[in-house]
Amino acid sequence: MAHVHDTPRFLPPRLQPLADLTARAAFYPLLFGQGVWVRRTAMRLPEPRGPREGVIGEGPDLRLLITGDSTAAGVGVRSQSRALSGLITRALAPHFRTEWQLIAKTGATTLNTLETLQRNPPRRADIAVLALGVNDITSGARLSAWIDRKAALFDYLKTRAGVRHIYVSGIPPMGEIPLLPNPLRWALGHRAAEFDAALRGLCAETPGTTWLTVDVRLSRINMAADLYHPGPGVYEQWAGVLSDRILADHS
Repeated sequence: MAHVHDTPRFLPPRLQPLADLTARAAFYPLLFGQGVWVRRTAMRLPEPRGPREGVIGEGPDLRLLITGDSTAAGVGVRSQSRALSGLITRALAPHFRTEWQLIAKTGATTLNTLETLQRNPPRRADIAVLALGVNDITSGARLSAWIDRKAALFDYLKTRAGVRHIYVSGIPPMGEIPLLPNPLRWALGHRAAEFDAALRGLCAETPGTTWLTVDVRLSRINMAADLYHPGPGVYEQWAGVLSDRILADHS
């Protein structure tokens, strides 16, 4: 698992994880109804308070951009100090003078993240941390189109923002999300695994791009109050994986 996700904006999910068209037709009404129910009843957590840019630490200069959806924004904790931005920058502080910027929004997809960055270009950065994908899945994106958009986002970050290395969080195991009822949880879990495998392949063939995952099971114990976003412990493990890899690559 690399990132957990936004309060669901469910449209009817694509049913490609199902074995055949007959199974898809049989499950579709139930999945649609469950998606509508989750959308209507899910708790809405705010994005945490705190700065979204700053400078921290001592040492060689390092410019960091964190971008993506509500997990990049830190939904599930009360302060940015306990979200990815605060945890990663504190881990880097003993090694780098880090100038950082957070551009993230609840509900963001790959496409509208790219559009946001194009309309309001970020400061130039040396490295970027990217947490995106779950909203693409729940909004019914086609896998091939999603991969094309990911590639376009990678290209933009490198050519327009000067990013030398992108650290890409893998798609979390949506089949473990406590909020989701079955069979919706099962169907989205299969879909998430399909997207994550394609994302890993794209990163493997894209220079300067690293796919990372976090080995943690999602449960009622470690999720936020909405049972959909990461709790503090998950953010700490996730930030630790990212920080360790950044330090290994750049120290």
